[in-house]
Parts: sequence; C-alpha cells; structure tokens
Amino acid sequence: MEEVRLCPISNMKPLIVKMDNALSTLKKCRQLRMSSNAIAKIEGLAGCDSLVILSLARNNLKKIEGLNEISDSLEQLWLSYNQIGSFAGIEKLTNLQVLYASNNKIDKWPEVERLQGLPKLRELNLVNNPLYQKHDAEGNWRIEVIKRLEKLKNLDGSLIDDEERERAKAD
Repeated sequence: MEEVRLCPISNMKPLIVKMDNALSTLKKCRQLRMSSNAIAKIEGLAGCDSLVILSLARNNLKKIEGLNEISDSLEQLWLSYNQIGSFAGIEKLTNLQVLYASNNKIDKWPEVERLQGLPKLRELNLVNNPLYQKHDAEGNWRIEVIKRLEKLKNLDGSLIDDEERERAKAD
C-alpha cells in the first residue's frame, strides 16, 4: 500500500498511543498518516524506506526523534498541534521540503535557525507558536524568518514575494 491512514474516524476509540515495529512492514508506503491520536514518541519506522510524507499532527509529541531510518526519503513532515519545543534532530532530514509545525511550543530563534541545515526546505508553517505570536504582534515575523531561511518559498501558507526578500536583506 502506498498510502496508509491510521487516524481515528469520528471519535473512534482506542486512539493509537505507540508507534511499534509493525510499521516496518510498510515497505512501499509513501504516505503514512497517523494524525489525531495520542502518540508520544516517533519510533518503529525502520524499513519504511519509501516514506515521503509523514503526518503526525494532533498527537502528544514533545520532540523530534526516531526519523533516522527515513531521513533519506522523507520530503514532508506534518507535526502541527503537538508539544514540540525544539527542532533538535531535524537536521538529519536532508531531503525535507515541507515542514508543518504550527501550534507547537517553538519560542526561540535558534530553533528556527536549526532549519538552515535543511538544504531543500521550501515550505514552512509555524503559525501560533510562541515565537510567531510575539513577532507577528510586533509586525516583523515574516522578515525575521526570511532573514534566517533565505531559500524558503512559502511561509505560513503565503508565498514569499520579492519585496519581502529585499526587506529581509536590507534589515
């Protein structure tokens, strides 16, 4: 199967609380969607060599881990609505192009700067993280991110235009 969805359907119980080694049988799976569960730790992905999109939004994740086995294939990582306060460990995802991490706990610029180690990152969503809320209120959020991540094409659902790039360079 190329696409596997392990998401609850209208309050289906029980929620998945643990990713286990049974996932390793999904050798040809390109999209794994495990959103809206109660997963606290990323694990069990050894053998998922074809995985391109991993969706773990709306879980109980606090950190990014357990992705070494899929670091070469993963292009999209969806982590919105978790409890993630650091991007430590993400730098191994050298082919990552899309990162959705809105509604987490990112509150410091060094965490955004970690994303500089992702050479193919083009699309990023960090809406409603504490760092976003502070700098969006100050009116400088987009420029500050563009300064740090010059290769981005899309930030928080909007294309980055030439005028914003010029303002970031001038700042």
